Amino acid sequence: MAMRDAGSTAGPDWLEEAKDDIDRWAQVMPRDADGDDIDWRWVRGLDLTGGVGETSAPSAQASAQAAHDALLADQATRARLESLLAQCSTAFMTDFDRILASYRLPRALAYANRRLNDAMRLTVRRGEEAGWWTARTTREGRADVTTLTPVKTGDGGVVVDVSDLRDRTGEILEARAERRKALRARREAGAALASRANLSGMSSPESGTPDAPSDGAAKDARRANANKPDWRDAYLPGRDIDTVMGIDIETTGTDPARDYIIDAGFEFMNMISPRPEGRESAHAYECASYEAGEAYGQARLAFGVPETAARLGNPFIASLTGIDVSARSAAAGWRVFDEWPEAQAGLLRRLVAQPYVAHNATFEHGYFMLTLAGYAEAYRAGDVTIVDTLPMSRQWDPGSEPDEDHPYGDNTLESYARRQGALSEGDKERHLGLEDAHIMLVAMRRHLNALRAEGQGPWGSAGRPGVGGKRCGRRR
Repeated sequence: MAMRDAGSTAGPDWLEEAKDDIDRWAQVMPRDADGDDIDWRWVRGLDLTGGVGETSAPSAQASAQAAHDALLADQATRARLESLLAQCSTAFMTDFDRILASYRLPRALAYANRRLNDAMRLTVRRGEEAGWWTARTTREGRADVTTLTPVKTGDGGVVVDVSDLRDRTGEILEARAERRKALRARREAGAALASRANLSGMSSPESGTPDAPSDGAAKDARRANANKPDWRDAYLPGRDIDTVMGIDIETTGTDPARDYIIDAGFEFMNMISPRPEGRESAHAYECASYEAGEAYGQARLAFGVPETAARLGNPFIASLTGIDVSARSAAAGWRVFDEWPEAQAGLLRRLVAQPYVAHNATFEHGYFMLTLAGYAEAYRAGDVTIVDTLPMSRQWDPGSEPDEDHPYGDNTLESYARRQGALSEGDKERHLGLEDAHIMLVAMRRHLNALRAEGQGPWGSAGRPGVGGKRCGRRR
């Protein structure tokens, strides 16, 4: 169903009320993800309802220099907010004294940051239209970055110097990842030293240095590397998994601190037992070739975007999903997920009722942490169990053969579903929540049935009892 305004209003009070949590966050999180001290007084002074940046309400009459100055200030604001947000999950999950009772403040800051990002993009576009600069967005490492090039005047100068408006998002994320990698390496080295100390008399002497691998050996090495234990294995199902809810979300981009959820689809399926009586499917999928089979309880939720995001549009998402965000503004009657507490509460009830399944589940998890009221608290309390079909494909599907383009195998949802017979050769991944959740669950059920018959996967020597999946605290 479409999430459209039925007359109720969800005021923005929660955004300002979230500041009531600042003192507690200041106790637990003095530094951001880049190791810089957080100025919590600055955070308290932000206008989370009206907008946190200089370009929150960009004027069409602004001068080139004024637009430049506003963008420069907002780049700094965005960098501070995003570095703070990048540390919030770690601080919240490791707050063993439970000083932090709520994740409301990070959700409020993330929503403010998304709207700031929209306003910055609109100012960039207005600068292009005014002939002040040209803009080009490219992928740089882990982020999409926008590069501005000044437009020259008739005498060889520039309308406005934009050399100091370089988007450093990519290099910031890369530096942050390198610090995490170094920290992880130190932890692993310490664990290895402790292990050697405990087992010093049992280690085997090493033989000489191996020769350079041949092409065949290189392929074997890729295969072995793809199948070795990985942090994603925590999301694998156990041998007793049965009732699950599959969910898939579509968003305006890949960054939960900058982009919005615009579509969510979910349905239920039992992996072992038959579909419950009286729970027949009555929902039609967009793809005529999809059959409900054992699925039941299907639902489609569609959400809007703030006015500025609608004005900007999103041609890429429109071509990928068929969703035109320019038609999903509040003026057109649509509600933003962040501003719809009833919709959030309904989704949360379903997510905690049984394990939920997603393909590359950390994507959904990241968005739920920064948009869904109560989710972070429920996850930390151990009330959320997450199962991921991506490591199922990577670890248990021999058809996922590593190659030069896919060193860990082709584990996209489309490829996994096709190999498991959930998607015919003529069909493609639809990139809509309900349809993608459906093919994922069909593939998962067929895959588990095959693994059970072969005594592999959860029923192999390394399989786990219970429902499995990622869950905080003790496992059921």
